[in-house]
This record gives sequence, C-alpha cells and structure tokens, in this order.
Amino acid sequence: MPKFNPKHSLAQLGEPYSLPCSPTRVSAPQWLAFNPELAEQLQIPEVFWGTDTGLGLFSGNQLPDWAKPVAHAYAGHQFGNFVPQLGDGRALLLAELEDVNGQLFDLQLKGAGQTPFSRRGDGRAPLGPVLREYLVSEAMHALGVPTTRALAAVLTGDWVQRETAEPGAIITRVAKSHIRIGSFQYLAARGDTVKLKTFADYVIARHYPACADSDTPYLALLEAIVAAQAALIAQWMSLGFIHGVMNTDNMSITGETIDYGPCAFMDSFNPAQVYSFIDTQGRYAWGNQPKIGSWNLARFAETLLPLISENAERAVELATQALQQFNMLNETEFRRLMGIKLGITEPVATDEPLIRDYLTLMVKNSADFTLAFRLLSQSVTDSSAGAAGLFADNNGWQDWAIRWHKRLAEQGVSTADIALQMNKVNPALIPRNHQIAKALEHAASDGDLSLFNRLHKALKTPFELSAETADLAQPPTAEQCIGNTFCGT
Repeated sequence: MPKFNPKHSLAQLGEPYSLPCSPTRVSAPQWLAFNPELAEQLQIPEVFWGTDTGLGLFSGNQLPDWAKPVAHAYAGHQFGNFVPQLGDGRALLLAELEDVNGQLFDLQLKGAGQTPFSRRGDGRAPLGPVLREYLVSEAMHALGVPTTRALAAVLTGDWVQRETAEPGAIITRVAKSHIRIGSFQYLAARGDTVKLKTFADYVIARHYPACADSDTPYLALLEAIVAAQAALIAQWMSLGFIHGVMNTDNMSITGETIDYGPCAFMDSFNPAQVYSFIDTQGRYAWGNQPKIGSWNLARFAETLLPLISENAERAVELATQALQQFNMLNETEFRRLMGIKLGITEPVATDEPLIRDYLTLMVKNSADFTLAFRLLSQSVTDSSAGAAGLFADNNGWQDWAIRWHKRLAEQGVSTADIALQMNKVNPALIPRNHQIAKALEHAASDGDLSLFNRLHKALKTPFELSAETADLAQPPTAEQCIGNTFCGT
C-alpha cells in the first residue's frame, strides 16, 4: 500500500513553470466543510481532519513541512482574446499526494492570497463562490463526471471587496492536475521551444505515459487530450450542465472539469441558455460547448506544432487530422449517453433522430431538462404517465412516445429492467441554481450552513430520491428562477 509521501514534481521543474509563493495569513479561520472520504483516499494523516492543525493547513496559516507552495504559470484566451500571462492569481499548489490506488493528485488552496500572478487582484475568494464550487464539484463527482474535488473549505475571518464587502473563504481542491491548455500557451508565447518540450515531456510522463511509446509522442498527446475533452463535454451536455467560462486557461489537459465559476445546471431546456453574467454574447451557451471545446483544442495544437514535426506544413497536417477527430468522438459519446438516458442499451447512429426529436420536444414545451429524463422511466409502460405531464403539446409527445416504445421493444428487454437502468443514469437530484443561491445567502447573511449541508448530503446520491429529499428535486417556480451567475473573482 502507498504511504503518505507528498511529492512536488511541478515545483521541482522550477521557473518558468511555477513560482514559489507563501499563502497570506488570515485573521480568524473557521471550519466550513471537510471531506473525510476524500482525505482517506488521499491518505492524509488524521491529525488534519477537522482539527486545529488541519485548520492551520487549509487556511494557509500554518503549513506543514511537506507543503511546498507554488503558483502555476499559464496564459489563455479569455472570451477569444489572448492574454500572454495569467497564472494562479489566488491559488497555490501545496503538494502532489498519492492516493490508495497509486494515483497522484494535486492539493491546491484557492483564495489563499496574492501571488506573483495576481495582476492587482487581492488573491482572495468570497464565501459564496467557495461554497458553490464545493457543492457543484462534489455533485459532479457523484454524477460520474471527471472533476476537481473539494477537500476542505474554511472561513477566513476577513472581508473581501467585490460589488460589496463579502466574507472571505478558502477552498482546498484536489485534481489529477491543474495544468491547462493555457499552461502550454504561456510557454509557446515565450518562444522557448526547449522549455515547451520539457513541459510536454513532464505532462506525458505524469498523465499520459502511453504516449511516450509512440513514434510521434507529442501528436499522441494531442490525440489523447482531444479524446478526453470530447468525452468530458459530452457528459456536460448530457446533464444539462453549462460550464460558463470555457476560456483556454480553464480547460484541464486531463479532461477534468475545472474552475467552477458561473457554472449552472439548466432548468427549462434551451440550447442557447447562458447563465454567466459576463457572457453577454452567448459564447459559452450549452449548445456552443462542443464548438468552443474544439476551438480551444486548436489553440492547444498550435502550441505543439514545433514538437510534432520539424516540417511546419507536416506538423499542421498531422495536428489538423487529430483535431478533426473531436467532433466524431464528441458526437458519438453524446449519442451514446443520450441513448442510454432514453433506455436504449446500445445506441446507434439510427437513434439520432429519436434523440434529437425528444430534445426538440423539450425545447418547444420548455420542459425541465433533468425531470424530462428522470420521469421518462415512468413512461416506459404508460405513455400517459411520468414525463408526459411536462409536455403541453400532448400530440407531439404521443407521436414521439410511439416511436420510442417501438425502439425499446426491439431490444427484447423487460420494461422493468429498462426503467431500472434509466433511473441509474438519469439523476433525480442536481445542484439546482435557486437552491444553491438560497444556501449561499443563508451562509453569508447569518452563518447558517444547514441548507448547504443538506444539499451536500443529498447530492452525494443523485440517483436516489426519498421523502426527505423530494423537495430538492423540484424545479424553481417563476419567482425562484436564477437568470445570472457570477464567478466571484
């Protein structure tokens, strides 16, 4: 079995990949949340589990000797505009921890104070965004989506100024990596091919070791990351999730969901839905996410061209071929996921019209995305039950349901088994915007964490519904709808 033996491979690369930086002390840290299951997986000594010693670690006030904090350097396209230097402006990588399965994970404080990359920012995080990221990232994990995870959250005792003064907080998050597409852009913008190659070799060795065996390892790296991102975005889409700020500096090279800012799960289905207050042009709308993912990967491919081939034209040709795989991979995975959500065990290309027509029916009837799939299991045997109640256009629903039932019958599987499997992939519970907003309001106004804790507990089992959690599955009323979300930077 592995033992607790923190590593610092990124820090050991030195500049320009990261810069040493210590957290800024906070005045009166208090516990908000702690994740003992994750701590156990990471083999973190119990002395840090919800204790004063742990509070010293997760507030940044008293780091143990094994923590070697660094701020990671990266660039990025923000809403299509390239910024050659961004970097961790309020986050510090403390160490890399080996879990019980031998997998290495980053341990990072977010909101720990100014770094060399803060760009006049305060390096802090308000309470609301910290609790939002804690809830949503852990919910995504429970839903089976690759994601950063939340290990701890602490109140700092200090105020941070945004639109108004807000309580400050720090989240400790865990990921296979916090390296982004923007990490490569940062090195490419400096024009240092030697440093770029060193970094690419590091990423291959740590995250994609099979690529090292390829005759073209850097092309293989591009292909692997294209595949990871294609699958991830298909999962987002299948759950009605909108990341909200798919800048290249927010896209992980490991295919994990990272940087939960103005993210949201849709209520009424609308492919053009946007929640982020700053996304006024709808660049990162639900339906645009595959296109933006492909665009981001093209920017990544540009950084690798000198490594893929010394012949510039050949490098572009090979990279283009790799990028062209994205749409096929993404569409195939989306079809598979959506087909399974409809009760189709092995979806094929001929199922696409059935999937597309159900989504169209949902749009026309403003059906709730999550309920339109969750209640569908009740419609397997009775087309007048379950999801039928979401569609004012009863004729449209019945016409679709006839085709759907015919497709299900072709499988030779019992309706009971189909319904059971559908409830295993269609969540009853998601982090609903109006419930999150209420939980954050209670926490910020009077320190009441009861709704936050209730949501956190319920969202650990998103495919199970009980009398105690039934109210959490309900969509918002017209008065409760949340129109905008904010990143809190």
